[in-house]
Amino acid sequence: MIRGCKICGISDSETLNFIINHTYPPKFIGFICNYPKSSRYIETKNLKKLLDVKKNKSEFVAVLVKPENEILEKIKNLPFDYYQLYDCTPNEIKIIKEKYQKKIITALTIKDKFDVNKHKYFSDVTDIYLFDSKGYEKSEKFDHNLIKTLKLNKELMIAGNIKFDDNLKNFKKIANFIDLSGGLETSGLKDKSKIEIFLNNLNKVKNET
Repeated sequence: MIRGCKICGISDSETLNFIINHTYPPKFIGFICNYPKSSRYIETKNLKKLLDVKKNKSEFVAVLVKPENEILEKIKNLPFDYYQLYDCTPNEIKIIKEKYQKKIITALTIKDKFDVNKHKYFSDVTDIYLFDSKGYEKSEKFDHNLIKTLKLNKELMIAGNIKFDDNLKNFKKIANFIDLSGGLETSGLKDKSKIEIFLNNLNKVKNET
């Protein structure tokens, strides 16, 4: 059952204020903290200014790719509710979770069933699983059929080239949360008209019996 969404890769205050104050705001808002290859990456000094807002009903997520201590120390006092971690071992996640007292979204990049099955190793340290494509900063797909029959003990978020106007009913039996970034952009920038359509459509699907 879809419970909400995450809008990821927010890097400007205009877009952030738009989605925070939307009638149907996203459950999660993600910020790219340590991955300069992404056009959505934000340097820490700019991140501090950007996050100096009231979150209202949304929760903030620090998106981190195998983070080193330096970046973790830089962001530790920022108003993040979750750390979304890529390329970390279960033990690395455990250390980060205990030290910084954050809830964890474990991001697993999926190509085949072997990648899906890796989730078993993270069950003790994860609050939410994110199944994503192998593309990282690129908007690539993975076969969502790989997870259709998956039984998890935690909630599941799904990403991977999902578009703003996709039929969200297709995800109702797969995921609890839908994660979009590039699918809400035009020419590499967040498009408020696409965000509007997506959030309104998501609200309709959420409220269907």
